[in-house]
Amino acid sequence: MQKITKAVFPVAGMGTRFLPATKASPKEMLPIVDKPLIQYAVEEAVEAGCTDIVFITGRNKRSIEDHFDKAYELETELARKQKNALLEITQNILPDGVNLMYIRQTEALGLGHAVLCAAPAVGNEPFAVILADDLIDAPKGALAQMMDVYNATGSSVLGVETVDPSQTGSYGIVEIAPKDAYQRVTSIVEKPKPEDAPSNLAVVGRYILTPAIFDLLRQTQAGAGGEIQLTDAIAQLLQQETVLAHAFSGQRYDCGSKLGYLQATLAYGCKHPEVGTEFAKMVASFKAMS
Repeated sequence: MQKITKAVFPVAGMGTRFLPATKASPKEMLPIVDKPLIQYAVEEAVEAGCTDIVFITGRNKRSIEDHFDKAYELETELARKQKNALLEITQNILPDGVNLMYIRQTEALGLGHAVLCAAPAVGNEPFAVILADDLIDAPKGALAQMMDVYNATGSSVLGVETVDPSQTGSYGIVEIAPKDAYQRVTSIVEKPKPEDAPSNLAVVGRYILTPAIFDLLRQTQAGAGGEIQLTDAIAQLLQQETVLAHAFSGQRYDCGSKLGYLQATLAYGCKHPEVGTEFAKMVASFKAMS
């Protein structure tokens, strides 16, 4: 069984739900307190053992590259002013031994196409996919939990959680085999209407996939929304090999929506080591006023 060392981050989306904030700045760079969404996601991948980070980028995404690059002028200024704590934070965004790659997705052809763009960097290896929009707060990262399942089985793994039946039209929805120890997926469909959904178990922003997915993506025609859907390729993968679902432990915040983003900011703000106590008091005072 091959060890997974590569994680793919599709970050080429336009973030239209956060306009005008995302007109010139990537949605993945939106901060949760003092750290951008993409950094939380990369930290989760590194925690899970990934050392090769592949960003699938688009126009106006240069600030993601800059964020993970060295900032010589800033570091020199912080050192000169002896702001050592801030200097350490700036210099240690990534640990040593983590490699970054950037691949441009020239057309907005969907998540499946974005993953396919990573094929030259991934090669014939299993790999992880993380959508930074889905911020998951867990003592042990969601991807690390899924890695445990992969290491035990060698199978592709989809991160899932139960959603309200009315929300199935926003997710890929899976059906699993009854009484299966590892929750084997028997079917998957992209954004079904509630009355057509096989369940209310939704795939949410975390995938571990075998390289067989690339050939299937090359054959996949445009589906829902006129895009090449990763879900459609996974449906074909089910015919070839075992795919498992893992209901991870942790609280997910849908930071692709304004409300989810605000919920994450509130939750992370209240537990922040620097401002958490005072922020929690501020939140309590607002509640008392309402």
